[in-house]
Amino acid sequence: MIDAQPARTSLKQAFYTDNEIYQRDIEEVYLKSWLYVGHISEIPATGDWFLFEMAGESVIVVRSADDEVSALINVCRHRGSKICLEKKGCSRNLVCRYHGWSYALDGRLRAAAYMADDFDKSRVSLKKLHTGILEGMIFINFSEQPASFEAVREGLTNKLKPYRLVDAKVAHRQTYSIDANWKLAVENYTECYHCAPSHPEYTRGHALAKPGARTSEMMEEVMSRAAACGLGEESMNCVYLDEPGFGMGFAFERYPMWKGHLTGSEDGQAVAPLLGDIKGYDGGTTDFQVGPVTFGLAYCDYVVIYRFTPVSLGRCECDITWLVNGDAEEGKDYDKDRLVWLWDVTTVADKRIIEYNAEGVRSRYYKPGPYSDMEDYTWKFMTWYLQTIRP
Repeated sequence: MIDAQPARTSLKQAFYTDNEIYQRDIEEVYLKSWLYVGHISEIPATGDWFLFEMAGESVIVVRSADDEVSALINVCRHRGSKICLEKKGCSRNLVCRYHGWSYALDGRLRAAAYMADDFDKSRVSLKKLHTGILEGMIFINFSEQPASFEAVREGLTNKLKPYRLVDAKVAHRQTYSIDANWKLAVENYTECYHCAPSHPEYTRGHALAKPGARTSEMMEEVMSRAAACGLGEESMNCVYLDEPGFGMGFAFERYPMWKGHLTGSEDGQAVAPLLGDIKGYDGGTTDFQVGPVTFGLAYCDYVVIYRFTPVSLGRCECDITWLVNGDAEEGKDYDKDRLVWLWDVTTVADKRIIEYNAEGVRSRYYKPGPYSDMEDYTWKFMTWYLQTIRP
């Protein structure tokens, strides 16, 4: 079934509807890749934590020391009860409410009442996952021996540095539930073939909706202004498969906005203070990607980070984080409704078209259709995916 996939077409129906393939997706993609879970501004003080949940797994992401972030499986080592039940909180210790077992913020067992005299607490700790931080963005990996995160830091740190995202803060975060297999959501995100017919709000400001925008005279104008605005003059093609390691493809690419548009907003005008070391608007914006399912869009005044997470075979979630300058004040320096407008209205529209797509894919008459030239990146992603889950 997996080997019979036609070239340069959407996937065969089973890849969206077969539970056995879905389980391989979890095991071979999600449990081995680096996954974005949040921003360090969400856990500023020691003891602050939030939950990341995916396909039946729950992870406590906690500030375990002044400069340390830990990711702990949310399963008590006594009899398996969940420890943290709310979405976020602040705790001196992580205490299971079932039998009172208490864990330090780094996962070490601190107390367990009425155990045998020879019980060794040092041998019982919460399962700890690997973590990596890129400019304030927190990533985790479920694998025992994941690909090194250092290659991504080396590749993207200098390019993202002007935005100083490590000093940014979360202005808004929202999760959109989508009744579709996760791959349909990623396919939709990785192409702009659908932008003109489906997203008039996005299309009127972003030249990416038109073929050839990256190589146009507009792009040359943007890049000629980039340095004076405090932005870099480089772009990077996506790296997949062999380097820098499994699930660690990364990308950074700038492209132009239509003239008169400074940022992604309803009227194209600024919605927040300039980020980091950026000194002005060059007329462009930046796409970046870390791993297979985390995508970012960086404007000069704010950044949105997208993450696609499977919930079940036929449902996934799109989690969006909006970042602004860390010292920006809501109601004074930015209006949250104006800030989130574009990517909220766009994602609501995406939810609708992805769900219609899912309904059609489930039809007994569905057959894979050919990708257009504007879906080249989608095909590259799916090529990586097919090679990844092949037995």
